[in-house]
Amino acid sequence: MRYKTNSEDREKTKKRQRKEAFVMKHTAHTIARGGNALYKIILPADASDTQNYAASELRYYLGLITAASFEITSGGLAPALYIGDRPDASLGEDGLTVKTDGAGLHINGGRRGVIYGVYEFLEQADCRFFTALCEKIPAQPDFTLPELDIRQIPVLEYREHNYSDLTKYTRFAVKSRLNGAHHRIKPKHGGNLSYAWYVHSFERMVPPEIYYDEHPEYYALSDGERRHLYQRFQLCLTNPGVLEVSVESVRTALKANPQAKIISISQNDWHGNCECDSCLAADREEGSPAGTLLRFVNAIAERLEPEFPDILFDTLAYNYTRPAPSLTRPRHNVCVRLCSIESCFAHPFESCDDEKRAVKRPDGSVSSFITDLEDWGKICGRMYIWDYTTCFAHYPTPHPNWNVLGPNMRAFVKNNVKGVFEQACGASGGSTDLNELRAYVISKLLWDCNADTGALITEFTDYYYGAAGVYIREYIKTLTDKAEGDNIHVGFNDQPLHAFLCEEMLDVYDTIFDRAEKAVRGDALRLYRVKKARLSIRWVRIKRKAMLQNTRNAEEIGAFFTDWQAFGLTRIDEWVSPQTTCRALLDNKWRGTEYYGHWSDEGGEEL
Repeated sequence: MRYKTNSEDREKTKKRQRKEAFVMKHTAHTIARGGNALYKIILPADASDTQNYAASELRYYLGLITAASFEITSGGLAPALYIGDRPDASLGEDGLTVKTDGAGLHINGGRRGVIYGVYEFLEQADCRFFTALCEKIPAQPDFTLPELDIRQIPVLEYREHNYSDLTKYTRFAVKSRLNGAHHRIKPKHGGNLSYAWYVHSFERMVPPEIYYDEHPEYYALSDGERRHLYQRFQLCLTNPGVLEVSVESVRTALKANPQAKIISISQNDWHGNCECDSCLAADREEGSPAGTLLRFVNAIAERLEPEFPDILFDTLAYNYTRPAPSLTRPRHNVCVRLCSIESCFAHPFESCDDEKRAVKRPDGSVSSFITDLEDWGKICGRMYIWDYTTCFAHYPTPHPNWNVLGPNMRAFVKNNVKGVFEQACGASGGSTDLNELRAYVISKLLWDCNADTGALITEFTDYYYGAAGVYIREYIKTLTDKAEGDNIHVGFNDQPLHAFLCEEMLDVYDTIFDRAEKAVRGDALRLYRVKKARLSIRWVRIKRKAMLQNTRNAEEIGAFFTDWQAFGLTRIDEWVSPQTTCRALLDNKWRGTEYYGHWSDEGGEEL
């Protein structure tokens, strides 16, 4: 047997050190030079669909940055760009790591996280994904990897808003790191948290056209009668028959939707908790109708858990069920979604002093939204939020919520919230009121509630509006300063009557927009965007003149609706077509919904 000498050991050590020095020399990792790719993108031999997609996105954007063609392969030597080479189960579905070392770049993560990791790396390289149709991609023919050691696991497991860009362009929703039901993201792009039923499901659970004639007692007693169908009914939640029918309905829905992760067992979208003796007794015992609802939901979740162990049973704390109960607690497989619909959106939830927005409990006492948030946070293992980010009655109306987006998201997270849906303008063509910017800011806050909203607004407006960006920021500040300075409380469905929308303030906004347009007069794209944003001021002027002064200028009205359509925009009101909105304007009605028995009766086709 031959033993190695000390000199041989020294020589082997030197060779290893020379090799390590060579690798470390390339730790700076110039991955492309002069239009030539120097590194390959390497996938595991058994790469998943999402890993393959992550690699293809990395190749595409590196190609845009460097004008080099990067090869994707399942084998190769270091240094390289690795996707999914270091699995880490602790990252869950959405967590990510991005790390550079002597071997190159390593991007890892869960089912969606590995894709998010690619976008995080690109953002570290100064790329920005502002909208589905506006991306900032810097040109760097000689591209050197930055030194990175990033690990991110989002606090919010469920992140959703329904601005049209993100429901229409689902790959942009992935770039924005959203994963909610509205986005319908393909499995190869990471998928989303899918619902079997999505809120307001009592009508599906116990359809009155099937059960009412034989069992009117299944439906909520209100003002002495059991209401159903077009009487806007709820259910009698203490009736044993309702529970049995509901269990079977939920079971059928889950079997029909095997991809679903969540099913909503929640009240219909109107007031009217049951006033029968049994339900009222439970409400009083719990201190809130939410307790009666939660007993019912818990019972369904317990019955169906053995058959559907991975399903989350979701319900609403909404209107009369908003205050938390005193006794009953959600089961481990029950999620409570708290809704902020009564709240003021011009001030942070934690500091708003508008007492009129409280909800009444059965004993006559009242509860603010922030109190309800804190109370639910103490008793609920998994709480989601349904929040509101626009004026639904008049989508274009300037909504002064810019300064509350960050504080409110942080209040959610502080109180044990695990998921947030920010309900937005859902019109298929989008709207104005700087919605592209608001969607960007909200997406970032859903991923990281501590994101700097001021910095986000600045980087977006500087790029999206170019030289007009500074004036867009001046407009936002002027709007919010007026609302906050005058302590104006703003709801989700207000008419344009607030003092920050008076004629004097509209003149101020128009002056700012005049300067914004002048700044980009030679930039057709940015001028287009500024003019689109200015439609908000035009709409408020027209509507206020009609309703407050009984003045309607045919030229002004015709130009507005023609321009609205030319910008590809559709609904002005959440529930009616622009044609119906125009009709209401001419008929001296605040909203087109006044033509119908209920706000959702008309529906109607969008342009």
